[in-house]
Amino acid sequence: MPSASSPGDALPTRHVIVEELRPFAPGSAILIAVRAAAANLEAHVEEINALNVFPVPDGDTGTNMLATVRSALQEAEGVPTAERTVPRVAAAISFGALMGARGNSGVILSQIFRGMLDVARERRRVNGLDLANGLRRGSETAYAAIATPIEGTILTVVRETADAALEAAEDDPSLESVLAAAVDAAHRSVARTPTLLPVLCDAGVVDSGGQGLFRLLEGALAAMRGETVAASTVSRPGGRAPLAGHGDADGWGYETMFLVSAAGRPLDLGAMRRQLEELGGSVLVAGDVEAAKVHVHNDRPDHVIALGLSLGRLSRITVENLDDQALDVAEARARAFTGVGASLGTQERPARAVSEGLSKGSRERRSPEHQASAPGAMATMESDHPPAVAVLPSTPAVVVVAAGEGLAHAMKNAGARSVVRGGQTASAGELVSAIRETGAREVIILPNHPSVRLAAQQAAVMVPDVAVEVVPTRTAPEGVAALLAFDPGRSLAENAVTMLVAARAVRTLAVTLAVRDARIGGRRVQRGQTIVLDADDRLVAAEGDPLGAAVAAVAALEPGFELLTIYYGDGADLAEAEQLAGLLAGAMTGVEVGILHGGQPHPRYLIAAE
Repeated sequence: MPSASSPGDALPTRHVIVEELRPFAPGSAILIAVRAAAANLEAHVEEINALNVFPVPDGDTGTNMLATVRSALQEAEGVPTAERTVPRVAAAISFGALMGARGNSGVILSQIFRGMLDVARERRRVNGLDLANGLRRGSETAYAAIATPIEGTILTVVRETADAALEAAEDDPSLESVLAAAVDAAHRSVARTPTLLPVLCDAGVVDSGGQGLFRLLEGALAAMRGETVAASTVSRPGGRAPLAGHGDADGWGYETMFLVSAAGRPLDLGAMRRQLEELGGSVLVAGDVEAAKVHVHNDRPDHVIALGLSLGRLSRITVENLDDQALDVAEARARAFTGVGASLGTQERPARAVSEGLSKGSRERRSPEHQASAPGAMATMESDHPPAVAVLPSTPAVVVVAAGEGLAHAMKNAGARSVVRGGQTASAGELVSAIRETGAREVIILPNHPSVRLAAQQAAVMVPDVAVEVVPTRTAPEGVAALLAFDPGRSLAENAVTMLVAARAVRTLAVTLAVRDARIGGRRVQRGQTIVLDADDRLVAAEGDPLGAAVAAVAALEPGFELLTIYYGDGADLAEAEQLAGLLAGAMTGVEVGILHGGQPHPRYLIAAE
């Protein structure tokens, strides 16, 4: 049987696709379909990003879904060609999506993949009925992951798609027939989303997450039919935002990494990890009973390799002198190789988040399904990979997400132990790495954006040996206020409550640009206007210029604040920020005005009133 193409290659010929995908698909054929699905999604990323409920320039649903699929595909491409069985490939896709999930849309997509994995566990090949059952299971898993599911979102689309696929499979169980029915149903379901969700109707858009799912299925169908799908680089490792807080690499010795495959007996990941920890530090083990990726630092790489040879067959062996490279580079390479910042846990553990009773106003701007990211939403998620075991200090640590260098610096100064860069595109895997980086038994995550909350809750589940609280901060100023309220002498739960109270005491205004005509909360805004939204995404002001809009928005705030802090982003500069500060100081008697460089790509200004 022809093998799958290598990363970045053009898709296989029609003959290869037909032979691989009809009527039953082995693991290699699944990989072909996912490559094509990812390529089609990549070709339509900007289309999906443009489907913002709010007419702001930082739409990210398509980008987040693509990053999630890229991570899934990268993990699956790492499975040796000879070992690409349906269970192995499906498990790799699920694991990669779980770790690479970005934004709430990416997390929901990872849950759909995870549900589909359950159907593939015992299969050598899959047919159309298996695909239909997988979509149904994926829909159930995605719904179960959301505390308050909202119809008219990707959840509706995957459910209606699964229903149509099951109906088609009863008449004709061939893969092409069922997938064609799924694509048609997804297209029709997406078109109906504005009738189910008024906010979509007001904005004049369909649901972006549902559209992303449709494009994925459309790409897979095109591959099955031998149609042209744009060549893509989705299987190549993507760049990740660096994590702050790394030191120098002096004295670390060697970094050894390899892939070990079982030879005669299943791998015991727990025992392997314990043996490696006796040989060195920074131990990462990710995989299952058949194959695992290993990373370790020590001064005798030969001992590490000898241990690996005693456990199974080795491949992809690399040994690097850490004294010749920065530690952050070494750790980035380790994450790229293993797919994790630390391996994951098999035991189920709820992701704890503070119950605040404010979820109605905490929706993500980009896509309505993100409104469902309420605290505790990921409580039933689990992983197939054993936990890392480490001796951790008892002092709680705080992990934050920051969209710009200035915001990251401000949060570091306020007491953050680890900063994940990238803002609303932060992934669950990056958050897991940041949690591990703290070396703490107890960790508080400040997502600082509604679209990061689900990823934060997913990351909390992935570290069962660490107690994690997700404090649902919605903006960077809320995150700074929460950090200033952190007290290392208090318990994790006490800190979570006091930090949330402090965060909600800050009123945040986001000054940004309207990229299209739209209706927000019953008010019309025009393309090119500067609009100002509060932390609950309510329209506060709309003016012709940024300074006028900012002054009007601050004037509309309820009195009682004594300090205004302006965080200016990439769209502004210090001179304009100082001009804005002067206008605000002149308009607000007795209010102190400060300026900080946030460096965020969007919005132009974040203004905190406290």
